[in-house]
Amino acid sequence: MAQEHMPKETDQEDIQKGKFLTFCMGKELYGIEIRCVTEIVGVQPVTEIPEFPPYLRGIINLRGKIYPVMDMRLRFKRPVREYDDRTCIIVVDIENAHIGLIVDSVSEVLTLPESEIVSPPETGRGNGSRYIQAVGKLGQEVVLLLDCEKLLTEDEFEHLNTACMSEQEA
Repeated sequence: MAQEHMPKETDQEDIQKGKFLTFCMGKELYGIEIRCVTEIVGVQPVTEIPEFPPYLRGIINLRGKIYPVMDMRLRFKRPVREYDDRTCIIVVDIENAHIGLIVDSVSEVLTLPESEIVSPPETGRGNGSRYIQAVGKLGQEVVLLLDCEKLLTEDEFEHLNTACMSEQEA
């Protein structure tokens, strides 16, 4: 009897290597490693949580599970924009915790060869580029590739986990 080849985790990582879900915020194109993306959903009603920073909009109830949501425009200090029918929530897995990222619109899944990915330029100012893991070259365009694990500081992450746990128990 022939044994069916089940993909191992390393096979799965190889398949996903170099693949990024791209999304837009204004005219900028951003990318997140596909391995971090759990799902994409339309904008949901958000329950605000007291004392959350403004970019952490609150929490959503998605099929019985509570997820915190972050407005990426506010996180990156961009002007506020009304949500519309293209606005999406990208649910990502950060260190085994799920968080929703509110973005203007989702574009596509891109495969970028390593030769087209470069380190971000050193700006020497502020920490705004701490979220940027690399820059992808896409013809004449650039894709800012985010490091999901740096979207929240450890303190913010703990605060979120505590708030979501208390909401789950409520």
